[in-house]
Amino acid sequence: MLKFVLHDAVGYVRSNVREFSLNALRLLPQLPQLSPYDVNITLKENEFVYNFPVEGIIRSYETNQLGSNSPCEDSRTEASLLHRNGFICGIFDGHAGAACGQVVSKRLLRYISAATLPRQVLREQMKQECTSQSFLKCHNDKVDFVSEIRPLYEQSFQRYIKRLSGEPSRDVASELEQAFIQLDSDLSEEALGSNDARTMGVALSGAVACLVHLEGLQLHVASTGDCGAVLGVLDPETNQWHPKKLNIEHNVENMTEVSRILGEHPQEERETVIRNGRLLSQLAPLRAFGDFRYKWPLETLHKKVVPMFGEQVLPPNYYTPPYLTARPDVQQHELCSNDKFLVIASDGLWDFLTPSEVVSLVGEHINSKKILEPMRLPPGDVKLQQISEQLAERKAGLTRKPIDQNAATHLIRHALGATDYGIEHSKISYYLSLPQDVVRLYRDDITITVIFFNSEHIARLKGESLPTPSPPTTTTQAPAA
Repeated sequence: MLKFVLHDAVGYVRSNVREFSLNALRLLPQLPQLSPYDVNITLKENEFVYNFPVEGIIRSYETNQLGSNSPCEDSRTEASLLHRNGFICGIFDGHAGAACGQVVSKRLLRYISAATLPRQVLREQMKQECTSQSFLKCHNDKVDFVSEIRPLYEQSFQRYIKRLSGEPSRDVASELEQAFIQLDSDLSEEALGSNDARTMGVALSGAVACLVHLEGLQLHVASTGDCGAVLGVLDPETNQWHPKKLNIEHNVENMTEVSRILGEHPQEERETVIRNGRLLSQLAPLRAFGDFRYKWPLETLHKKVVPMFGEQVLPPNYYTPPYLTARPDVQQHELCSNDKFLVIASDGLWDFLTPSEVVSLVGEHINSKKILEPMRLPPGDVKLQQISEQLAERKAGLTRKPIDQNAATHLIRHALGATDYGIEHSKISYYLSLPQDVVRLYRDDITITVIFFNSEHIARLKGESLPTPSPPTTTTQAPAA
């Protein structure tokens, strides 16, 4: 159970990571200085890019991950929805181990892909003996569950869709919410019913999640915990980028969430339910998958968990469980042609960058990448003066040529190396060279997915004419909407 204690101990320091200066890092014992080549190899190791072959709402997405924990406790999954045109992806930030995040990252998308199908289509697929993988096509999925545990997960999925098939369809937001809750319930039943150390390990570790579901122009973001999602919006009149937050973090900074939790427990527990900025003085996110030591009745913990892991698994002041839920908040947004991209990321990114900074960086990256594309002349008769001006603009733009083609890598590089004077290589080198026993004090796992929308296609669907603005200027640091 040392992993639980370690997770609790480092949280406060890491949550204030932006207060640490480069000088503080240099007070550590001398670290090896990585070359630019070594830094690039490390930053680009987990890059992935997918360009959609058929024109639709999404042009492409770019994703990357930089671990701090060993193994990395973040997970990510992206998939196209089958039996209709749609896309689903998520970022899952595990804690107290990677098990819960890894399991939820696969299973949640399967639950939701089935739940959001029209019921008649679902019933037709069930007649054809569908499996949990019959409803989506993953694009960056390199591993699967071990053979011993796979049948158990499949049985839970089959029970879920059997129940769905007999219920009327709900709106997408309700289906997302119910899928989150049902998967969490299945994790509990599997751990208590199987007496398997692996399912119990999944149940006692935890994970927060930020999931994106897109069909047509309807974008839904469901989140539980403290991952984040922000939409990059380009103002066609000013050519400036603006951020629009599409989720609410569940932590002690969210007073509505704090009030909700306090209201669910007796007045006598007001001083102990949330203490030192944490649930029962231990857990930073106030909603999460797994973490059943904050959900199960005390007698269940004594009967099922203490014999495996000892008394230290019991939280302090544990009187009226459950204290934790996986129920997500769901926000809906109808895309328009001004919506250019969506960034979802684990809190390792938001420890360093604000939503406004993230949108600014991706917006500038989009503009600077145009320099790398082949030069295209405008249609019709073109004068030499126009060609000259275009060449001059491209030459000037070479100074803005991005180091990274991948927007997620671009964000990670700026998160670790940004200074008032640009990117400082030595700063990134220090962050990447920190020993495993201290690196978590300075940075968390960082996982990012950037989804790029097809503005022309969106405009056609909405019957709008798409303006052709001049290159976007620097973002105004407006507060997130």
